[in-house]
Amino acid sequence: MKLEVAREALEAVVAHAAQAMPEEACGLLLGGGGQILEARSAANVAPDKVRHFEIDPAALIDAHRAERRGGLALLGYYHSHSSGPPEPSATDRASASGDGKVWAIVAGGEVRFWRDAETGFEELSYTLVEA
Repeated sequence: MKLEVAREALEAVVAHAAQAMPEEACGLLLGGGGQILEARSAANVAPDKVRHFEIDPAALIDAHRAERRGGLALLGYYHSHSSGPPEPSATDRASASGDGKVWAIVAGGEVRFWRDAETGFEELSYTLVEA
């Protein structure tokens, strides 16, 4: 699967990651039909925000409710790594559910996209689009 990512959404992810440093930023990827149109920041409620992320459950519930009312679909999630590459860490792999959602991981200003597949993370290619 090749994603289309709105330039504004990608820029929002990078900006949120830079602002959150040295803590991990996190949020939601919204859109539909293989297009990520919006990146919505969420509070990181993990006890150790420098080494882990946990998306605020209220943000997830709100996104699901909005989707059921006809809003953008919850396609996946994003988070940052304060050190290391923009790829799934051992912790990310251990907490993955294999639900097929897209994960965007940002580190050092670089963003890479992954699918949380049943067999593990698969890297996705993407094209930037104007929304």
